[in-house]
Amino acid sequence: MVEFSGIIVGAALLIIISVLRWACIKGEYYFTKKFWIVFLITGIAGIAVSAVVENIIVSSIFSIFGFVSLWGIGETIMQEKRVKKGWFPKRQKKV
Repeated sequence: MVEFSGIIVGAALLIIISVLRWACIKGEYYFTKKFWIVFLITGIAGIAVSAVVENIIVSSIFSIFGFVSLWGIGETIMQEKRVKKGWFPKRQKKV
């Protein structure tokens, strides 16, 4: 019998990293690097949920989400530096 749990977790990892990378870029663009607080809260929540969920696949996905969110804190701070280097557009202040 074929076991799909690894494929499911791997696909979830790819999706989570992609979505949170996009959230890092957009969050820094609209809210500056203060957006790191959102990643801290979601990271802690994801890890906490993974500790109480009994299903190993669901627990793994929440754990991955939590730790990738915590990684997003550093990425949000680095995103500000990337914007200063001109690699990403800086948001224009509305008059």
